[in-house]
Amino acid sequence: MPLHSSHEETILQGTAVSPGIAFGPVHVIARGMMAPDVYEIPEDHIDYEIKRFQEAIAKTKVQLSDIQRRIENISEDHESLIFDAHILILEDRSIIKKVEAGIASRLQNAEFVYYAVIQTYCEAIRRMNDKYLAERATDIDDVAQRVIRNFSSADDEHKSAELSPDHKHIIVAYDLTPSDTATMDRQASMGFITEQGSGNSHTAILARSLGIPAIVGVENAVMSIKSLTFIILDGYTGQVILNPEAATIKKYREIRRGKKALETELDEIKESDTHTTDNRIITLSANIEFDHELPLVEKSGANGIGLFRTEFYLLGGGEIPDENRQARVYSEVAKHTKPHQAIIRTLDAGGDKLPAEPLPEPEPNPFLGWRGIRVSLSRISMFKEQLRAILRASAHGKLGVMFPLISSLHELLKAKDILQECMDELAKANIPFDPEMEVGMMIEVPSAALMAEELAKHVDFFSIGTNDLIQYTIAVDRVNKTVSDLYRPTNPAVIRLIDMTAQAARNNGIWTGVCGEVASDLSLTPLLVGLGIDELSVGTHKLPKIKKAVRSLNHADCQQLAKEALTCRLSNEIYELSNDMAHKSYSYLLD
Repeated sequence: MPLHSSHEETILQGTAVSPGIAFGPVHVIARGMMAPDVYEIPEDHIDYEIKRFQEAIAKTKVQLSDIQRRIENISEDHESLIFDAHILILEDRSIIKKVEAGIASRLQNAEFVYYAVIQTYCEAIRRMNDKYLAERATDIDDVAQRVIRNFSSADDEHKSAELSPDHKHIIVAYDLTPSDTATMDRQASMGFITEQGSGNSHTAILARSLGIPAIVGVENAVMSIKSLTFIILDGYTGQVILNPEAATIKKYREIRRGKKALETELDEIKESDTHTTDNRIITLSANIEFDHELPLVEKSGANGIGLFRTEFYLLGGGEIPDENRQARVYSEVAKHTKPHQAIIRTLDAGGDKLPAEPLPEPEPNPFLGWRGIRVSLSRISMFKEQLRAILRASAHGKLGVMFPLISSLHELLKAKDILQECMDELAKANIPFDPEMEVGMMIEVPSAALMAEELAKHVDFFSIGTNDLIQYTIAVDRVNKTVSDLYRPTNPAVIRLIDMTAQAARNNGIWTGVCGEVASDLSLTPLLVGLGIDELSVGTHKLPKIKKAVRSLNHADCQQLAKEALTCRLSNEIYELSNDMAHKSYSYLLD
């Protein structure tokens, strides 16, 4: 694609991941992790190469610790804990063992063997269709780049200079690592735009914490935007305006003033209850996947954690953490969210997520295969370690546990029996835990929704995972562009299954939450409230607007809307009903 070199106003679209509006010239950086030179080594140099590798690891740890201290000094939200995860990647024993063994077996230089091991691992993660997990490849790349540079004597100054020219600018890059973001010159860098990334990446989390406007997913940005082009970065809509006209600049300066006023308004209700105008209380919780996101939960005003994903923590390092390590992490989650509840989802592996272990041959259809609770029920020892760790952590705060991809009553009862065994083992050993800890399950497949009346008798809550529920109900792969137009949250069958689930929960005196992407869709908030959903669990950066939206709605009106929606035969009819009420109630949040 040619560079946008004309002076005509042009708009590019991406995904907004960190709010704010920035004006300024572009600074384009184009770089990635280049393969280091490879050469053969004699056998008597193996120990020397291993020593070089160990020294590079040690030097990298010093650098990461230094960045961590710098972030602590400029951020009040403890996002420096992100670099605890980077240090864990750096010190991962499975990777270190593979590199040291590879040097001896390949008889090649250490930096190339390390590069080969890391690239194999990253490629496996990138192939995962689960964006939350695939995004972690950027963190591994970040660490690996530093290690490879540290094999040489060159320092890291060339990188800082490339990222931070003297003049004020907006960075355009293929991708940025968390280290890039953490070390960005905030006096000069007013924002950034990348081709890759998502709102759940550590880079995006840091950008939000540091107040850096950011947009990701701008196709061909590096090749199509010329350096020094004056642009407007809209971190609310994801638009990039190249060569804006004077009227456009004036309009965006007014928008920026209005957005700052809205941010102040949202901050003022952060500690308030989430209730409708007629006092229907909705619990608003956060979705997280790492313990270092805990400060963001508090900052967002969430009433606890509705979904703590454990798959990357358990599987992302090559070796599953033992019971004690898991218990420490879950205990931190429990302590940090007091007095609110944190719900920990047991391992949700397989399908489009990280595999629990290498399979002898690829599954013909992973989405219908060995995934979710099926993995845990076939690996009892691993399952019990996680359950005991969660139970032990429950002594330190209010925890809940939920099982993923339950498709039958048999699975649920078997999982609960194993949980009871863990309770009995801990009680016998006089290890404290909360015997009243809430136990729930995900509603992600039609069979679970259809059996909700029976399932509700055996759990304390339902959590509807709309991403999978939509996918399995309509038989549409949500990441397949060929059929993506069929993936519609307001498909009448999906809405009726959600209603059936919520009704069964009410009939049995338990509560129902939604933790899928639908929960954070402001256009559908009126519909979910009307269907009787008790809890919404969303990403921390989306939570303040959802809270304001709920506080702007009338529950009785939403109930009438839901009643009408359940009679609709077309997806767009249901969407328009909910979207119209959203616009009437809080149009300024939808801009």
